[in-house]
Amino acid sequence: MHIPVLLREVLEGLQVRPGGVYVDATVGGGGHAAAILERSAPDGRLLGIDRDPEALQRARERLRPFGERAILVHGSYAELRRIAVRYDFLAVDGMLFDLGLSSGQLSDPHRGFSFQIEGPLDMRYDPGHGIPAVEIVNRWPEKQLAQVIRRYGEERFARRIARAIVRNRPIRTTTELAELIARVVGRGREDQHPATRTFLALRIVVNEELQALEQALPQAVSLLRPGGRLAVIAFHSLEDRVVKTFFQRESRDCLCPPQVPVCTCGHQAALRLVTRKPICPSEEEVQINPRARSARLRIAERLEGATRIIRGVP
Repeated sequence: MHIPVLLREVLEGLQVRPGGVYVDATVGGGGHAAAILERSAPDGRLLGIDRDPEALQRARERLRPFGERAILVHGSYAELRRIAVRYDFLAVDGMLFDLGLSSGQLSDPHRGFSFQIEGPLDMRYDPGHGIPAVEIVNRWPEKQLAQVIRRYGEERFARRIARAIVRNRPIRTTTELAELIARVVGRGREDQHPATRTFLALRIVVNEELQALEQALPQAVSLLRPGGRLAVIAFHSLEDRVVKTFFQRESRDCLCPPQVPVCTCGHQAALRLVTRKPICPSEEEVQINPRARSARLRIAERLEGATRIIRGVP
């Protein structure tokens, strides 16, 4: 059973109310969505989006009791505005992004996300689109591999790992790659497998996660009604940094350098920060759901009278 992370904090942060209109841009197993629909009863509506058709099917089963109040769509949140307009989800009261990998995806050997379970090197959220990780591992040049592992995995042994991958091609399975990295890097920290950062980097590149997030956030704000709230749960520093940077920029009236005496950029704030610092899970939640350990929740609210077109909205 999917356990939604920071559920109470999300419901309170979004100020879910009866009759509200909500979007879960990463509906996954439907845990957050079900709770939002329960609290917004009897006539609240929710649009759920996910790139993973298997996750969407699980969500469909979980949300079946809510009938037509829940609309589920297979797609990427990079196309958020187009999907929302199509299904008439405008002037939204609250929107949620629960980023990263679900426990269901991680435990499925056929998906190739886990270095602990043998399976094909795939790592695509949507198996029908994109380039699987096996193509990157076996075809990309050593220099490009090292850059990806260093940038997205923040791995200090990126060059060493990339060199070993190229010398040991072809690599077909998750455990092959994980064992190779362990031999090259050594065990190091006892609480983290040496392949963790490389697998994270590959997953981010395969699914273009950071690019999709950067495209989605402006669209999300443009869909909120004045006073509507946007909540984002991130699980690693790179995606949290994207969210933090966006929230801070859109909560400021002027983006001119400090040395400029008079504002020339014309930027107007569209958001108010609800959380100055990210909300982290309690010790009790981490004990029940260890996956929650690295979760960071940030929340912002669309300002009254904010009519400016958000930069980056198609």
